[in-house]
Amino acid sequence: MDAGSNGGASLLGPVVAFIPARGGSKRVPRKNLHVLAGHPLLAYSIAAAKDAGLFDAVYVSTDDAEIANVARYYGAQVIDRPPHFALDTSPDIQWLGHAIDAIGKPAMLRWALLRPTSPFRTADTIRRAWRTFLSHDCADSIRAVEPVTQHPGKMWTCAGDGHPIRPLLDQKLSDGTPWHSSPTQSLPRYYVQNASLEMGWGANVWEYHTLHGRKAAPFFTTGYEGFDINHARDIREADYLLANGEATLPPVSVEPVAAHLWGV
Repeated sequence: MDAGSNGGASLLGPVVAFIPARGGSKRVPRKNLHVLAGHPLLAYSIAAAKDAGLFDAVYVSTDDAEIANVARYYGAQVIDRPPHFALDTSPDIQWLGHAIDAIGKPAMLRWALLRPTSPFRTADTIRRAWRTFLSHDCADSIRAVEPVTQHPGKMWTCAGDGHPIRPLLDQKLSDGTPWHSSPTQSLPRYYVQNASLEMGWGANVWEYHTLHGRKAAPFFTTGYEGFDINHARDIREADYLLANGEATLPPVSVEPVAAHLWGV
């Protein structure tokens, strides 16, 4: 099924998935190729994107030849990312803009950004997000969010040792009780973005020079859809969740990549 199978969406232009997978990573070296349950993390985002049945193409943007080999093995097309767009400090708008230019900057493009570090995001997650994206006529994009676990109303700022602490959000309830002294359940709900996915229009990038465009709508992830691997402890937690059946991975239809394909 292509994008046109979902409400005639292809009449508006192509729908593509972009998977960012640079070679460098400080906290978990080579994390995009870290093996989880037999496959590299990258494989699960490619598999989920292909199984979602929404995309005219699935691209991996990478500066790394080894990652490129693995991406092709699992069925993605590869966009060679310039090294200066693959630094620790490189913002997403740089590599995404390069990727869109590399495929010809098609008119009326709609894209999904799927990070390999969210292995529990499934094809069903992506399809649900697509329906959310289509339902927001006044939004240029959607971004995955989840409720915060540490409420900002309980947070404090401090200029350093010897200085007083001050509430980050100096707000009060209607009865005058400061947020920092109130039960969390009585405070407004706040959300934090997670790495699961974003969706948007190509014009966000080439006209507004942002991923979100003029207005972003929320996509609420559930369970472990927004789980993100950024630290060694996250890898241990992912292994635990899988071992105990608390989370599941997207099915991968090919055998684990052979060692000789990893080499360059």
